[in-house]
Amino acid sequence: MGFATDAIHAGVVPDPATGSVMTPIYQTSTYVYESPGKSTGYDYARTINPTRSALEANLRVLEGGKAAYAFASGMAAISAVMTLVKAGDHVVVSHNVYGGTYRLFARVLEDYGLAFTYVDTSKIENIERAVRKTTRMVYVETPTNPIMILTDIALVARLCRERGLISVVDNTFLTPYLQRPLDLGADIVVHSTTKYLNGHSDSVGGAAILTRDDHAERIKFVQNSVGAILSPFDSWLVLRGIKTLPLRMRTHDDSGLRVARYLEAHPKVEKVLYPGLPSHPQHDLARRQTRGSGGMISFYLKSDAAATRFFAPLKLCALAESLGGIETLICQPSTMTHASVPAEDRRRLGLTDSLVRISVGCEDVEDIIADLDRGLAAA
Repeated sequence: MGFATDAIHAGVVPDPATGSVMTPIYQTSTYVYESPGKSTGYDYARTINPTRSALEANLRVLEGGKAAYAFASGMAAISAVMTLVKAGDHVVVSHNVYGGTYRLFARVLEDYGLAFTYVDTSKIENIERAVRKTTRMVYVETPTNPIMILTDIALVARLCRERGLISVVDNTFLTPYLQRPLDLGADIVVHSTTKYLNGHSDSVGGAAILTRDDHAERIKFVQNSVGAILSPFDSWLVLRGIKTLPLRMRTHDDSGLRVARYLEAHPKVEKVLYPGLPSHPQHDLARRQTRGSGGMISFYLKSDAAATRFFAPLKLCALAESLGGIETLICQPSTMTHASVPAEDRRRLGLTDSLVRISVGCEDVEDIIADLDRGLAAA
């Protein structure tokens, strides 16, 4: 089946009781057994829920994995994946990951004996140098949030296979519509379903999609044991959102490129970070590895003070954290999404106050550009 067909139908079957074409919200905590020790396959809602199962089946098909599991947040999904390593193990990580991921690794998991090395994973030699005898995993975010650095997934996956390492890719920014890490050899994909998969800024969730049976068995066990599951209602919201994912991603991608071109030509803008522009140093990799660059753009203004003035006149672009909704969201990463990253590291990574990140929505692109024009005039 084609991607759009799978987005609409994968995992979804007519409800046997009513014929409902949309999977119902099974808002229940438990299920009646047929007899002692004999269930219908559903025994307790933390372990299994039909609405969540439908979403997980859908995600498995869209990413091309063997199994998928839905969690209460993207961070819960990442936390579950990190149970594949143990105290004393070492993980190589993209040096510009989402601030929440950095916070989990540096301020929670290090306390439990895991070690992390942060490198520019766009250069495979950096990963090779960082690998130790205790290394067990390479965790990649591509494009990175918010500097938009790409990593060659196929190269990393090959290196991991040769070294016996687990390769994990955060595919939140591009979704399986624009990028398919498992097809490129990665072992695991993680998502914040809060973002593009849901697409309507009305649900918080996460997912892990896996290619190996042993990984799938472990993550299923952890999902049930820890209990950070996606609720039936949130599962229904994400499943509903995915039905329009191809339509939305085409709009995000088309409008994202137009906004990026506008920003690059504006005299108040110092630099634009968008892989879909020929000026991006990894534009060729973007064309080879993805079907488009999506709606995420970062750009530098001329000064920190200019950024402060820029946000005030905006009317359409909402100053808010998160991304991937149909409405345009904009933020200052240094004080918002990446505030948990130490100031010295922010400076080293280029996360200055002059950096702006925009999640281009599905409004008329002319209206988005007009709003940005108001901000840039003030800057």
